[in-house]
Amino acid sequence: MKLASLAKAAAVAAAVLAAAPAQAQQDWPNRTVKIVVAFTAGGTTDILARMIGQRFADKFKQPFIVENKPGGAGNIGTEFVIRAPADGYTIMANSVGPAAVNPSLFAGKINFNAVTDLDPIGQIADVPNVLVVHPSTNIRTMEEFLKYAKANPDNLNYASTGIGTSSHLSGFLLSAKAGFKAEHIPYKGAEALKDLLAGRVQFMFATIPSVIQHIKAGKLTAIAVSSKNRSRSMPEVPTVAESGFPGFEAGSWFGFFAPKNTPRDVVLALNKALNEALTDKEIDARLVLDGADPKPGTPEEFGAFVKAEYQKWAEVVKASGAKAN
Repeated sequence: MKLASLAKAAAVAAAVLAAAPAQAQQDWPNRTVKIVVAFTAGGTTDILARMIGQRFADKFKQPFIVENKPGGAGNIGTEFVIRAPADGYTIMANSVGPAAVNPSLFAGKINFNAVTDLDPIGQIADVPNVLVVHPSTNIRTMEEFLKYAKANPDNLNYASTGIGTSSHLSGFLLSAKAGFKAEHIPYKGAEALKDLLAGRVQFMFATIPSVIQHIKAGKLTAIAVSSKNRSRSMPEVPTVAESGFPGFEAGSWFGFFAPKNTPRDVVLALNKALNEALTDKEIDARLVLDGADPKPGTPEEFGAFVKAEYQKWAEVVKASGAKAN
């Protein structure tokens, strides 16, 4: 009897233990969820995280709190999430740099890879870069831009927000495909735009939100957007692809990730909530007004996209010779 009782007790205990994770996942979330942003407050990633985070909080009836962990070009915050417990209570809003470019740019300097060490939840939006020039160049079209570039091989320079950023690599990619020479001048963040507005540099690939007001005011001229399709924020501006470079696609994008092996039902619940937010008319209008194109979809679609981006930017980083300091 004792052995039988022990066996029965063991079986009951095993059943309880097996059911515990499932029950814990069903109860998720029962406390605050942390959304890590690997950049300072006020940037695009931070703004998007707070916008969608509020919708998450409304849906799941628990706080979703943004925690900024800037530094290392996004590597510090990204590694923090990779090392966090995969329990659904730490997720992150991330961008193309840390998620797809840094694994190549910082090769040998970081011991993690965001492409393989995080679970994709879903993409938030594309934020295309737009090729802008100073009005003093009198350039209005891609044809005029290329003519100017090839006529001034020793006097053409372009600004970027830093080595390895999308503004840097987009400029390199266009110069390589179009066959013109331009000197890259990396800045620290917003200083790049200041010098472009002052006419100290001739052109730049900048995110639409950062320059749309300057374009409307006539302080900058938009030549082409770097996205696959025209931006809903400025539909009158052609794409680089339709301006003579088929297949050209480069820019910023943003999405949500979770630590590897986060419960599948948690990932799917977050993905569903994200898609509901992105298809909401109010959120859609706010994103488009800010120069972003909402991208609802599945975790699998986002994961495949991130892998393709990693492969694309690995080739560009190698060709450009860009190395992190």
